[in-house]
Amino acid sequence: MEHSSLSDSYQPKKLDSDTLTAEISVYNETKFCADEENDCPIEEVRLTVPITDDPTLPCLTFRTWFLGIISCSILAFLNQFFGYRQNPLYVSSVSAQIAVLPIGKLMASYLPNKSIRIPATKWSFSLNPGPFNLKEHVLITIFANSGSNYVLAMAIITIVKAFYHRQLHPLTAMLLTQTTQMLGYGWAGIFRKFLVDSPYMWWPANLVQVSLFRALHDGETRPKGGLTRLQFFIVVLISSFSYYIKSVTAQQIGSGLRGLGIGSFALDWSTVAGFLGSPLATPGFAIMNTLVSYIVFMRTLQCLLINLSIVFVFSYGLSFAALAATLSHVALFYGRTIWEQTKVSFQDKIGDVHTRLMKKNYDVVPQWWFYAILMLVVGLSMLACEGFGRQLQLPYWGVLLAMALAFVFTLPIGVITATTNQQSGLYVITELIIGFMYPGKPLANVTFETYGYISMSQAIMFLSDFKLGHYMKIPPKSMFVVQLVGTIVASSVYFGTAWWLLSTVQNICDPSKLPQGSPWTCPEDDVFYNASVIWGVVGPLRMFGSLGLYQKINYFFLIGAIAPLPVWLLSRKYPEKKWIKLINMPILIGGAGGLPLVKAVNYRCWLAVGIVFNFVVYRRYKGWWVRHNYILSAALDAGVAFMAILCYFTLQIRDINGIKWWGLALDDHCPLAKCPTAPGIVVQGCPVFH
Repeated sequence: MEHSSLSDSYQPKKLDSDTLTAEISVYNETKFCADEENDCPIEEVRLTVPITDDPTLPCLTFRTWFLGIISCSILAFLNQFFGYRQNPLYVSSVSAQIAVLPIGKLMASYLPNKSIRIPATKWSFSLNPGPFNLKEHVLITIFANSGSNYVLAMAIITIVKAFYHRQLHPLTAMLLTQTTQMLGYGWAGIFRKFLVDSPYMWWPANLVQVSLFRALHDGETRPKGGLTRLQFFIVVLISSFSYYIKSVTAQQIGSGLRGLGIGSFALDWSTVAGFLGSPLATPGFAIMNTLVSYIVFMRTLQCLLINLSIVFVFSYGLSFAALAATLSHVALFYGRTIWEQTKVSFQDKIGDVHTRLMKKNYDVVPQWWFYAILMLVVGLSMLACEGFGRQLQLPYWGVLLAMALAFVFTLPIGVITATTNQQSGLYVITELIIGFMYPGKPLANVTFETYGYISMSQAIMFLSDFKLGHYMKIPPKSMFVVQLVGTIVASSVYFGTAWWLLSTVQNICDPSKLPQGSPWTCPEDDVFYNASVIWGVVGPLRMFGSLGLYQKINYFFLIGAIAPLPVWLLSRKYPEKKWIKLINMPILIGGAGGLPLVKAVNYRCWLAVGIVFNFVVYRRYKGWWVRHNYILSAALDAGVAFMAILCYFTLQIRDINGIKWWGLALDDHCPLAKCPTAPGIVVQGCPVFH
């Protein structure tokens, strides 16, 4: 039985006497839920997430396990296999989310529903427990999400074997792979009370998924002169897909990375959302903070006339400041709330309507499950680094320090991510710390980075998925099991694929020895290898320490730590001015930190789309925004993803990358941009200034 919205009336079906009691029970349960007060404090959540639930729907079915593990394995294999190639291919979970729906419905139509008993046990299951339902679909997508997340430990294994040409014990490599991915479970378990149960931690990106699931499953009557949400999704998906085939002129004019990029603005969704995520899923105040950050950053670069290498150094400074600002911002603005939630959590009274429904209908995951995994993974991490001849170079204290960093930053970075859809990284600070403390050890540097940064990042992903399950009313224990199994399966497939290729492809990752035109050049791993040399061999002492040129960049830590204080003081002095609290210094400082990797055209398009939809459309056409905003984001993402897969498997895998013409060049057709402006400097092809 499906319910599209709170206002939907209950439509009774013709029932036989055997199912009448069960249907009445479901109706009463749903009716109770519908009568609940929607007291969620976040308007976007109130407008998007239903407060109905059907706890009788089966979740961990045969279809869930079969389609989930298959999706997880396929995505993990494809992303690792094509990650070594010159043109890497990334397949996101949205592809599996859409593809499994018709397969699940076909299985529900044709599989037998006879119960199958597991030998030597009292357990049994059915291949077909009924119609393919929403909760099965959500859990399968969580499985797929595990397979779509890159395993950074693979980069360590690759640079050891293919770049440093050293041996690595397979058990060490396997333990490294599993522990770096699993460690985040511990942090997620510790902080789930604050980042999942709290209604103020609303995880904006999840609303895109919620809207898509509802469009695919809710029964909805087509409004007169309009489209249902599912019809709207299909129309936009086909349009987004077809845009890359048919409209050559639009691509030539609009693409900011591969075309003309007229006015440094693009009509290409991959340019808009490819680096910075969907602006449709980012709150308006976060977009405005990013806008200010972008303007200040670009203006600063203009005032300094600084060259590209200094831009990288400046981006490091912004990263330092953003991390420090994250700690102080969360301490000032959320410190009291976190403390109050800590006290209230022991009384089990925290939450809104969604939390109440989850606690009423389902058992929570026991806290000791998370603690047990944490202790086991810590022990295995020690074994991976200290055992087998310490091949990874990192001593036990380095492992513990990396874990301590992840523990300290998971909550503040989680708060920022859960409220703004913007996430800071720990990769720079981890490289910096271990580079100072343990110089000359490149593998120790990248291993420390992986245990610190990836375990925190995995915790954020787990918490985000838990919140999605929270919104979709998935039993918490089912979510836990699916995340755990999905992570183990995905890590194993990533490891097996990488080890196989590194063992069978001769001279992999070495373009100088590969045959001409060979795709196995490993461009992303080459960047990781260079980072291990810069931070591990050369070391930050020669960049940001007493032997370096950029010691003053360390003042960015102090700047970031102090920056939120004036905003907090003003918000306390003028509590009636609500806009002051919307000034988010971590985003305002780090919003433009993606430069120069993320181009100006990406920022401009992202900001423009975000401002239009989160301010103009949201305020003037709220009814349209409620029905279509997040569906639009999901459909555009899906269209780009399916076209990328089609192009790769039909053209790029055969080295067909498109015709060569002036507008398709990778540069911006400004050849004089590399010329010096100092008087008297002579460079071929450049004018000489006097």
